[in-house]
Amino acid sequence: MIIDAHQHFWDPARADYPWMDAPELSPIRRAFGPADLAPLLEANGIDASIVVQCRSALEETEEFLRIAHENPFVIGVVGWVDLTDGDLGDTLDRLRALPGGAKLVGIRHQVHDELDADWLLREDVQRGLTAVFARDLAYDFLVRTRELPAAIATAQAFPQARFVLDHAAKPPIADGGSDEWTDRMAALAACGNVWCKISGLATEATWDDWDAERLLPFVAHAAKCFGEDRLIFGSDWPVCLLAGSYGDIKRALEACLAKLGPNVREKAFGVNAKAAYRLRVA
Repeated sequence: MIIDAHQHFWDPARADYPWMDAPELSPIRRAFGPADLAPLLEANGIDASIVVQCRSALEETEEFLRIAHENPFVIGVVGWVDLTDGDLGDTLDRLRALPGGAKLVGIRHQVHDELDADWLLREDVQRGLTAVFARDLAYDFLVRTRELPAAIATAQAFPQARFVLDHAAKPPIADGGSDEWTDRMAALAACGNVWCKISGLATEATWDDWDAERLLPFVAHAAKCFGEDRLIFGSDWPVCLLAGSYGDIKRALEACLAKLGPNVREKAFGVNAKAAYRLRVA
């Protein structure tokens, strides 16, 4: 099974997405739903996808579970919950009891938008993560280089939990990279309970001036750090449309992975996502 482990659905006419207000994001400031994605998956040889949180609202998580229930190709949901909620355990149990609730495989918060670089280390957040892991759910790190130290400490604090790093921590590709990102990625990868999504990389490059060769050093570093068993493909559709088509993104990542070893591509395009999210699929 070929899996796109990171895609989104949204409708700015029905909900507020504060991160989408920037003028340069106007090309994607419209509705994107399952009917838009399904033909792209078929055209690009993708069997299934995981839909990932876009806004901090339980209503969105509930909607994604409904979508997953109604669309078999959506095999997992990484949703949002309030990690500081004292009744989080009850909230998670309620979500899992909904139609599609069995497809709730992970939780995510937009940590890189928090003013506090150590937000993940707050006592109430760590308590919330305990409730997440007690229900055998993964947690997606949405962080940049600034927040990587807190992500490292969190992964170390929960050695039996499963974490997935989104977008390889958004390396500064357009600026040529940084030693800080390089070193902190290696430190996070040293925690054996963290997987890395090589997703969202084209939009960290210059949108109209990138190709597979520009992405390769960053994919190669992620592969060096995490190894072939902890790399995961994700399209980051429809955000990726700012830099290229769904096919452009998939082909570029395939070209990068093909240079890193015979098993890297196969595992990144399905096997590793199954392991990270414990997907119940044949």
